[in-house]
Amino acid sequence: MLFNNTVFIGIDPTAGERPITYAVLDQDLRLLALSQGDINDVLAFAGGQETAFVGINSPRRPNQKLMQQEEIRQELSPIPTPGRWTSFRVAEYRLFQHNIRIPRTCAKTEACPGWMQTGFKIYRRLEKFGYREYPQEEASLQVLEVYPHAAYTVLLGILPFKKKTLMGRLQRQVLLHSKSVEVPDAMRIFEEITRYRILQGILPLDRLYSPEELDALIAAYTAWTAAIKPEQITQVGDSREGEIVLPTASLETKY
Repeated sequence: MLFNNTVFIGIDPTAGERPITYAVLDQDLRLLALSQGDINDVLAFAGGQETAFVGINSPRRPNQKLMQQEEIRQELSPIPTPGRWTSFRVAEYRLFQHNIRIPRTCAKTEACPGWMQTGFKIYRRLEKFGYREYPQEEASLQVLEVYPHAAYTVLLGILPFKKKTLMGRLQRQVLLHSKSVEVPDAMRIFEEITRYRILQGILPLDRLYSPEELDALIAAYTAWTAAIKPEQITQVGDSREGEIVLPTASLETKY
């Protein structure tokens, strides 16, 4: 598949009913868009693409209770403790084994938090636009499940700082810049910090992205990696309930 006209979109619905943040990269990791809108705005943009890979920071569907099936549990390593982990998805269990904490997905849609329900809607609507679940060799429109905290963890090789802290935002943006994503080099902020500005409470943070923007950007970067460098991704979980795509060829034992 040629990627000259392909866009790579990251969608972060975790704000729930508030505007959804989305990021768009081209094949050279140039930033084409970083914006917010309601669900219809985001879907109109994604639905208007001819060739696109979309990473969504949300489970694809509710928990399918696969972890309650003994034959599924016996295939996992390590084998789950009897009576435990039955409320987790396979992907969630596997990430927990690597010390990557992830919200659990309930089996009933109405029991899931609002942002997950928004995510379910986005997947369903994209399917109506012709998007297919990654990986599909010949499909020009593909969608994949991403979890930002896990993506940043595997790229850093350590657990990142909390995303809403200043250090967490700096860390994430510096990482994206180091991966050639077209974002400002967050380290240049320190060049503009002076004693006077500190005393006056003036910090040059206008080039530092919000947590939601950074999460949308890592989703777009993961979609780009899955399309351009599929040998550099790992899929975790079971396709029957949802696999999380991670931008790394292998996982550390523990993070």
